[in-house]
Amino acid sequence: MKRWSLLLFLLFFSQEKDFRHPKEARFTWVKRLTYKGQNGEAYFSFDGKKVVFQSTRGKDRCDQIYVMELSTQRIRKVSPGGRNTCAFFLKDGKLIFSSTYHKSLRCPPPPPRKYGYVWPLYKDYDIFLASPQGKILKRLTKNPDYDAEATVSPDGQWIVFTSLRQGDLDLYLMKIDGTGLRRLTFDKGYDGGAFFSPDGQWIVYRAYHPKTKEEIEEYEFLLKQNLVKPKWLELFVIRPDGTGKRQITFNGKVNFAPYFFPNGKRIIFTSNLFGRHSYELCAIDLDGKNFERITYTGGFNGFPMFSPNGQFLLFISNRGKRKNPRSFDIFLAKWR
Repeated sequence: MKRWSLLLFLLFFSQEKDFRHPKEARFTWVKRLTYKGQNGEAYFSFDGKKVVFQSTRGKDRCDQIYVMELSTQRIRKVSPGGRNTCAFFLKDGKLIFSSTYHKSLRCPPPPPRKYGYVWPLYKDYDIFLASPQGKILKRLTKNPDYDAEATVSPDGQWIVFTSLRQGDLDLYLMKIDGTGLRRLTFDKGYDGGAFFSPDGQWIVYRAYHPKTKEEIEEYEFLLKQNLVKPKWLELFVIRPDGTGKRQITFNGKVNFAPYFFPNGKRIIFTSNLFGRHSYELCAIDLDGKNFERITYTGGFNGFPMFSPNGQFLLFISNRGKRKNPRSFDIFLAKWR
């Protein structure tokens, strides 16, 4: 067992509380990593020793980026201000994340409630490269429209992200220095939340491609307001050169946050297949077969990511609710 795995083993088995549901046969145990704040999108470093995540906590007025040392659970803020999202480690320990700080250190306003539940597409989001301590090193995108949802290829050479730069929400690929930009998707609608396969040969992502006249009109209207409201999301895979695109879910539900199994043959993802407001982790083969339900707590379970050695699963959940029933925490499960 690698040193960091041993540290995790000793750390989490020393805690009394286990948040595993009895039906969650894929987990040996489930431990909570955060105990305050509204936390989301937590991802391992390449060596598995750290976790980067976004959180609104303490004096924060909107999401900031934090890094946790797993061996000590020490947490430090690494973002400069403004609103921040979608942080991911590079292979050398540096970070990328999207931020509005270069326009203002204040938080931009939340989306208007009159449109119901919508996702804001902040125009000032650009992708930045930062040191492990959070010092901004380079602005990787310089675009007047939304650039976010960035993740890194397993060889550490490429970044896949979502951008509105050509009038629609599509996937783009660029080198880690911001050069070599190319567009991957062209269908009308939202394409985002992309991750590479372990061998770097595939990219999995979520998509909402409106079909009816009413869906298309609503999508185009909201896009002009820098908003998007997916009525459903399906999962797709595509090769980094833009070929081989195919759909792998067809259930008409909200399926998102897909991530490859360590063997690259299956996808773990979040879906409300079992209830409109109940989001569970599920798994499926790349050909859409062998569906498997992973979690059973109801509420929210999402944004799964396997550790580099495949022994652990990191995810966000509101299981074990704190005093604030809307709180979301980071959980770590021992996979089996």
